[in-house]
Amino acid sequence: MRRERRYRGDEASRQDRGTSNKEEGMDAAVWVGIDWGHDEHQVCVLDEKRNVVLEDRMRHSPEGLRALVAKVLSFCAPERIAVAIETPRGPVVDAFVDRGVSVYALNPKQLDRFRDRHSVAGAKDDRRDAYVLATSLVTDSACFREVRVKDARVVELRELVHLHEELRAERIALGNRLRDQLLRYYPQVLELGSVYNDVWIWKILGAAPCPGSARKLSRTRVAQILKKHRIRRLTVDEVLSILRAGALIVAPGVTAAATRYIAALLPRLQIVAEQTEACSNDMERLLDEMQEAPSEGTDMVRVEPRDVQVVRSLPGVGTHVGATLLAEASTALHERDYHALRTLAGAAPVTKATGKRSGPFALVIMRKACNERLRDAVHHWAFATLTRDAKARAHYARLRARGHSHGRALRGLADRLLAMLVAMLRQGELYDPSRRQAA
Repeated sequence: MRRERRYRGDEASRQDRGTSNKEEGMDAAVWVGIDWGHDEHQVCVLDEKRNVVLEDRMRHSPEGLRALVAKVLSFCAPERIAVAIETPRGPVVDAFVDRGVSVYALNPKQLDRFRDRHSVAGAKDDRRDAYVLATSLVTDSACFREVRVKDARVVELRELVHLHEELRAERIALGNRLRDQLLRYYPQVLELGSVYNDVWIWKILGAAPCPGSARKLSRTRVAQILKKHRIRRLTVDEVLSILRAGALIVAPGVTAAATRYIAALLPRLQIVAEQTEACSNDMERLLDEMQEAPSEGTDMVRVEPRDVQVVRSLPGVGTHVGATLLAEASTALHERDYHALRTLAGAAPVTKATGKRSGPFALVIMRKACNERLRDAVHHWAFATLTRDAKARAHYARLRARGHSHGRALRGLADRLLAMLVAMLRQGELYDPSRRQAA
């Protein structure tokens, strides 16, 4: 039992470093470190004896990137070159991968620790970082993860997921501003529903932007808005009675200023809502395409149609959760790597066993070094599963009975769901609720 625990600890530490179970090894003659930037990139090249043979600074432009790749390739063949960089994507990475050069990514936090080997004073500059990247790739290659080309549809899906998140954040920000203005002079509107998501409330505000105009609002206009947006929980009379409630006493000019501010907010909210819906539709369309036709190419991280079907068959997995899983964890899903998947999603806990906290007194805390988008998606997936799966509810109830908090119980449930997902992917089987209930 003790050996099993030690093995799992080694496995978790490997996943923290971003590597797999396979033995690591690089047969390289030239080691390159690139400290990338928005305008310029610092380059450091080491030979087999770890001597610096090139230090240069290249501009971020088509000509600069072509010159950078040409200078590096002038030393030896592409298959004998290893490039270290902090980011796993971008034009610099694509330029080298396109020429057959192996590119390895390193977490910036790990680079910060490697930098301490060369300067305990905390000195930091671009030349030093490029040199640290190159030397660390020579001595600690197991801490780097190789960048692999991904299917074009996975790249597109990832950008849609990022866009959807940005639109959602912008919608919340605009909704907060709208709510703050309504609290100044027109708080009864908030009783109708959510000013963040209910489009029909925006239409009501467009027709009656202040308490004075609400008294002139016709029943026909309100009925048209409710019918168009299929609102049945409120009647025309209820909406009018809420809007025509007693107005707040405000200073002169407040109503006019807030009304003008809201008039500028409503079109922006409408545009963001339309873009969010269009983004969701594009994700749905792309998932349908990935589910129907296999991706082209064999030397890339591919998402097979059956994998998409398996992910979408799980209870609680909607368009956004499924797209995030396939986009942010494509490599782990492709390799059926459960340990990497649970680490990326933040479901794997972090153990701190040192001093008095060793052994049975070890401290187990939530993992924060993970993919935040994937963590949020898996969290919502676990929460949605509670209302759709009896086994999930029973497991959540057992964890709560042990004294775990709501968040800790959801992470435990998410960990079990991820294990089930990997098992289904390995078998190529869709989710079958009857089979799970029997088990």
